[in-house]
Amino acid sequence: MTTLPPASASLPPASASEIAAGVRSGRLSAPEVVAAALGRIAARDDRIGAFQVVRRAKADAEAAEVAARADLAQLPLAGVPIAIKDNVPVAGEPMRNGSPLSSDEPQPADHPVVARLRAAGAVVVGITRVPELCVFGTTDSPFGITHNPWDLARTSGGSSGGSAAAVAAGMVPVAHGADGMGSIRIPAACCGLFGVKPGTGVVPAELGPNDWYGMSVNGPLATTVADAALVLSVMADDPGLAEMHEPDGLLRIGVSTKPPVNGVKLDIEHLRAVVHTVRRLEAAGHQVRRVDPPYPKNPVPVLARWFGGASYDAEGLDRSRLDPSVRFHAALGDRVRARNFVKEADRERFRTRLAGYFADLDVLVTPTLATPPIAAARWGRRGWARTVAANVRYAPYPAPWNYAGYPAVSVPAGVHPRTGTPLAVQLVAPDGGEQLLLGVAALLERVAPWSRVAPGF
Repeated sequence: MTTLPPASASLPPASASEIAAGVRSGRLSAPEVVAAALGRIAARDDRIGAFQVVRRAKADAEAAEVAARADLAQLPLAGVPIAIKDNVPVAGEPMRNGSPLSSDEPQPADHPVVARLRAAGAVVVGITRVPELCVFGTTDSPFGITHNPWDLARTSGGSSGGSAAAVAAGMVPVAHGADGMGSIRIPAACCGLFGVKPGTGVVPAELGPNDWYGMSVNGPLATTVADAALVLSVMADDPGLAEMHEPDGLLRIGVSTKPPVNGVKLDIEHLRAVVHTVRRLEAAGHQVRRVDPPYPKNPVPVLARWFGGASYDAEGLDRSRLDPSVRFHAALGDRVRARNFVKEADRERFRTRLAGYFADLDVLVTPTLATPPIAAARWGRRGWARTVAANVRYAPYPAPWNYAGYPAVSVPAGVHPRTGTPLAVQLVAPDGGEQLLLGVAALLERVAPWSRVAPGF
């Protein structure tokens, strides 16, 4: 039986699609594929800090079970090693949500998304790190700091930074993420990956008590568009999402580099990444025009959901022992809840304005980040205002689309010539636009392919 070659700087690990096809055909063995992934984790994660739990013995046993399944030849993710973010239940493992104050008792059952991934043949090799309570856009907590494989001094993003780092370092081909204010797209952009935030309701959420008032959703992080589409199709229980096609008709594409938050300065190279992207879309025959979205002038309705969601997630914990910035953030959320600041009518007004904006647009292109990734540090121990300001300055663009509930993706778009870190653009579409976004991203991947893993991995 042929096994996968070891990954190197010039030979990244096989894609999820390649692995699944090989296991289904018998060319590859699920136990050997999983053993190779576990070997890469053992060799690389000491430098990165992506994993909270590595399920060595359990993953080996699960790979053997996959290999013995009678329906092996029909499994869309047959034998694919996958990492799961530490904010959804995985049966038999603790769910820590980035906090040592959470229960260390094993979860009794899988989250619906995890159950779907396993039913499709994927093998959970580990649980990835998140910031405490998944609050901020950097992945650091009392459990440790996750580093960016492109530059170990910089953050891998957050809150799905552990998952992104695991994929970017070639330890696994795909990973689960969750996105409440950009938590898939920010790490994808930091780590040079393709990340998908589906629209509300496409994938089961069940993220904490109230999904941050409906802003949080589950989605994939991957090295290729095809892999992300495949994993998304399983998460959504919609095989049609895996059948992505480049757009075959004229698209009306809006472009905007205006930050959603006043006072944010866009780095020139991130601006140029947007310009290069829209030129490629124009060269493919699509119509592009600059038109800024109707971002909310008052940020309070968006911030209230962020604060209040953290307050719900902190219930039952000893608040005095939370990281200082997380504790302050949750306390603001307590006030939000006490004063009933979250109004669904505010969100519906924004969605109404967006419906008018997209009436003659199919897709919007923006930057994903405003600057290169900030430092890998214990941001949770720093002052709340300093931490929030750093987050907003570097990653302001994703959050409005969680508020709207629209699908959005982050697409790699080159490398910053000064820092050597990835550049990225964000694509946004109205409700139901997941397949369109996948198709546009596939076009960009074909005309401007990106490095699948970080240099040296």
